[in-house]
Amino acid sequence: MFAHGDRLTRRDLETISDERHRYELVDGTLLVSPSPRPLHQRVVARLLAALTPVCPADCEVLPAPVDVVLDEFTVLIPDVVVGRRETFTERALVGVPVLAVEVVSPSSRHIDHHLKPARLAAAGCPYYWVVEPTEPTLSCFRLVDGGYVLDAEATGEQVARLDRPYRLDLCPAELVSSH
Repeated sequence: MFAHGDRLTRRDLETISDERHRYELVDGTLLVSPSPRPLHQRVVARLLAALTPVCPADCEVLPAPVDVVLDEFTVLIPDVVVGRRETFTERALVGVPVLAVEVVSPSSRHIDHHLKPARLAAAGCPYYWVVEPTEPTLSCFRLVDGGYVLDAEATGEQVARLDRPYRLDLCPAELVSSH
């Protein structure tokens, strides 16, 4: 399908028709992830329910899969993305999101903790959150001088009281609870 060694572009990514996997690009390199597990999707659903009511009218909260096109060679798919309405096209969010959230899976640990935040920080995404569902832990980062610094963190029954990007209280244990 693609020549070995070629840097892939967002146009190449659009030609992939397999919907059983998640396909992303980082600097022209294809990343393939399996479909998420129920625990992962439970966390995503709870985050959507918490973020949507506090999201301002000029923004929108969406779950994956939504392509976030940072440049021609980098297209990410955060588990939850908040973007300004004018940055969404019919196919993707083109530009920098307001907030990107990743729910860590065993297969995505390195990508979610290192690769994605590095690319999002370089693009200027002001907020990046990571949820570790097995512990459970919520780590909320904000962009300062080109890098992410920890803004709030909570584990188990602790509550993260957030003021940015929106006023919100989140409890990691509630994000993973089956009821």
